[in-house]
Amino acid sequence: MRFDELNWMDVEEYLRHDDRLILVIGATEQHGYLSLLTDVKIPLALADAASQQSGVLVAPPLNFGVSPYFLAYPGTLSLRAATLAAVVEDITRSLYAAGFRRLLVLNGHGGNQAADAALTETMNSLPGLRANWYEWWNSHSVEAIAVKYELKPNHANWVEAFPFTRVADLPAEPKIPPFVPGLMDAKTTRQIYGDGVFGGAYQADENVMNEIFAACLADVLKMLEDL
Repeated sequence: MRFDELNWMDVEEYLRHDDRLILVIGATEQHGYLSLLTDVKIPLALADAASQQSGVLVAPPLNFGVSPYFLAYPGTLSLRAATLAAVVEDITRSLYAAGFRRLLVLNGHGGNQAADAALTETMNSLPGLRANWYEWWNSHSVEAIAVKYELKPNHANWVEAFPFTRVADLPAEPKIPPFVPGLMDAKTTRQIYGDGVFGGAYQADENVMNEIFAACLADVLKMLEDL
């Protein structure tokens, strides 16, 4: 159940019996052969699936994140960290004013840590607000599955190659991770990573991906229960 399916009166009615909300934060950035919105598509798919089972409302996703290192790849749209932090604070305060008190943020992008800090600071100033933060690829669930199948997760490789994030054919052979000299500007980042994939297998068996999605969905549902 998403905002775009409701009017304001529907939201008011929802708040009479539940004050929980799922907020997706992602990015628009290069993901090799995968969609530029991979970091939105994955957490939003989890949010929709969790909403179907729990009835918790899903806010419109924030499609832009902090991705300055990928700006040499056309299609990447990056916010400054301070901008993202301010946007998340403003959204949180708007939700609080409406009556939402329990917020689960599903973050799809590793560069969005400024939003995590902003959310914590905002919680300190809004009495009764409870929030939690979930990054699916960093979860113990995904780590266990990766170890089980001897696959190493990496940016834009197999771990993000769900059927709904693929927009092109994927190479069959794994990529050797390149040597990274340290902190790099956008131009150097493109020179180092080439196609944008950080290394490893480009894809995994469909059963592995289904297992990952199911495990992450279980994580999200448990976090909603615990809010």
